[in-house]
Amino acid sequence: MTTAAPPINNTQFSVNMTTKSQEQSLYQSSGAIVAAIVVGVIIIFTVVLLILKTYNRRMRVKRELEPKTAKPAMPPALGQNSNSLSQHPTVTFIPVDIHMQSR
Repeated sequence: MTTAAPPINNTQFSVNMTTKSQEQSLYQSSGAIVAAIVVGVIIIFTVVLLILKTYNRRMRVKRELEPKTAKPAMPPALGQNSNSLSQHPTVTFIPVDIHMQSR
């Protein structure tokens, strides 16, 4: 005669383990997603920085290689040749009161 083994109630144990493993995998995957986003942002910032550095270098070289244009002559300082005609005349504006009473 064979005796039947009593059925073991593993349903609660397996459901509990499945829930924990699902929660654990969700936490792990969310951590991996956050890490991937952080790494992606760092890579984007690095690429933008390198592009700006090369652009700045090219513009500086371009400015240095351009022919220099003649700059207009600077007027002499105030202390030198105070009687010369090269000084700019000053214009003084005196506002007139519009509401003056007529006499």
